[in-house]
Amino acid sequence: MPNPQVSVIMPVYNAEKYISETIESILNQTYTDFELLILNDKSTDGSKEIIEKYQAKDSRIILVDKEINVGPARLRNEGFELARAPFVALMDADDIAAPNRFEKQLAYLKNHPDVGVCGTWMTYFGGKKNKAIRHSETHDAIKVSFLYSCAIGNPTVMLRKESLSGLRFDNDYVPVEDYDLWSRLLPKTKFHNIQESLLRYRLHPNNISKTKIENVNRSVKKVKINQLSEFGIESNDPKIESYLGAFEVRRGLQTAEIIEIIEASKYLKTQNGKLRNFNAALLEKQIDKTLLRIIRNAGANNLAFYRQLKKNEGKLFAKMRFLDKAILYLKSVTNWKS
Repeated sequence: MPNPQVSVIMPVYNAEKYISETIESILNQTYTDFELLILNDKSTDGSKEIIEKYQAKDSRIILVDKEINVGPARLRNEGFELARAPFVALMDADDIAAPNRFEKQLAYLKNHPDVGVCGTWMTYFGGKKNKAIRHSETHDAIKVSFLYSCAIGNPTVMLRKESLSGLRFDNDYVPVEDYDLWSRLLPKTKFHNIQESLLRYRLHPNNISKTKIENVNRSVKKVKINQLSEFGIESNDPKIESYLGAFEVRRGLQTAEIIEIIEASKYLKTQNGKLRNFNAALLEKQIDKTLLRIIRNAGANNLAFYRQLKKNEGKLFAKMRFLDKAILYLKSVTNWKS
């Protein structure tokens, strides 16, 4: 059989409750020239049997049955190696793809040969109410957004296989291995998000453990530190926390901490002016937005801080809303009197 145009990679582990709906959403795509690589990670439920029933009916399904559990990051990497198509789409075993997802993503990639990775918006469901997740559209905006969080939905991704440039998911960054991979790929190829929800992302009612939350926070921080190399900043820089502060809204900070972050932000902007790795206007807008929120949520205020902002940070101060200026002044005066 000739190679398909699209290879779909779908890891599976104990997904019998949802996998039929997921598989059908792929098989019923308006674009039909694809292979569906389903990698079963030694499921202990009925997932394998369900997959085999669909495989018997549709030759586009290829089942890879693992003898030991290796995790989704390694399974996706194996899928990259097995994929025969020039374009690769990612899919999770409990989500639902819109019927025209592949058609729209493939058309965009073929019409924009400089774009290597194409995502879409997605809609959360399964919780109390549906919620649309909207990510930035253009490469420049996505790249700045990545300094703050993962700005592309992993199960919405379709990419050119050649654009991976040998990069793969790193198991050391689980459970945010997608944030890590895409952040490393951003400097090598252009990204784009189609401004339409083409995937329904299923939320599960299970509580996230404290350990998992800690692992997420630890790995996210590592990814952000790695991205600071785009500003010429090493991971052992003594001001690393202040640089990171420019890319996350921190609440309850003291005056000295806020001033350090403001100074770090100035350095980031200056470095970007030299290295030109990010769109300067978008970067400044996002950093200033973060700084204003940090100031608004300060742990303490005093009149000296208010005066310093007004005198020495005039450009930033001018961007504050009148109401925020008034509240900051009142808080500062109150603390000064006390």
